[in-house]
Amino acid sequence: MDQAMKMHIMDSKKIILKSFEEIELMRESAQLVSKTLGLLAKEIKPGITTLYLDKIAEEFIRDNDAEPGFLGMYDFPNTLCVSPNYEVVHGIPNKKPLQDGDIISIDCGVLKNGFYGDHAYTFKIGEVTTEIQKLLDTALESLYLGIREFKEGNRVGDISSAIQNHNESNGYGVVRELVGHGLGKDLHESPEIPNFGKKGNGKKFVNGMVIAIEPMINMGTEKVNFLSDGWTVETADKLPSVHFEHDVAMIEGKPLLLSTFDFIYDALGIKSNEENEFKWNEISN
Repeated sequence: MDQAMKMHIMDSKKIILKSFEEIELMRESAQLVSKTLGLLAKEIKPGITTLYLDKIAEEFIRDNDAEPGFLGMYDFPNTLCVSPNYEVVHGIPNKKPLQDGDIISIDCGVLKNGFYGDHAYTFKIGEVTTEIQKLLDTALESLYLGIREFKEGNRVGDISSAIQNHNESNGYGVVRELVGHGLGKDLHESPEIPNFGKKGNGKKFVNGMVIAIEPMINMGTEKVNFLSDGWTVETADKLPSVHFEHDVAMIEGKPLLLSTFDFIYDALGIKSNEENEFKWNEISN
């Protein structure tokens, strides 16, 4: 079954709304992914292999009474999807050491209390070029522009167009073949959340929805290739790609972050207020 057919089937399913109690459980799953990424942030440096990172992540998740969400799903062989440089997503961990100047997108999922968390961040290894730093900054900005559009009465296209316009106005390619999605007891639920689209189009947002918003942005062309391993997706022009992802719930008509980059930023010594308007306590209390 090809990727387009899989997405069509997923989006044809009914949207499953969550109670506040279920969203609280989902936040536990999302936060465990966030803590896992924060743990990995302390380990990422030149010479480290992605297989080593994968082992650390699996042990940490299991030690916290959860199961790796990706391991074995659709026969995926590992806990993490690790995608360096011009790989977009779904890269398989291996023994190749990371090098100074690389970037690596790490996507991680957990299953805890019957619900999934699914969360991604693109890390720098050492120093990167100013061109790559701008790509990272722009894609991350677009993630929060998209989250801001996840409010009662808006539609999928409002998120999609906000992400697309911000990245394309900076000259970057927005991947078409891969999308964000609903999240819950299944890792991939309805609706699809593309990173491209027309404002005002698509399914309407209502309270109780939980989605994963995940810009996948290329420095060059938006076109990608699917490799023969059945998983790895890379840019067609071999230029860098970045990937950021948050889990977001709608409560009282507003977007509320279930995941956080705070654990990553604490590990890396980064100060940021980017999540403040979407913080759990500020919205739910």
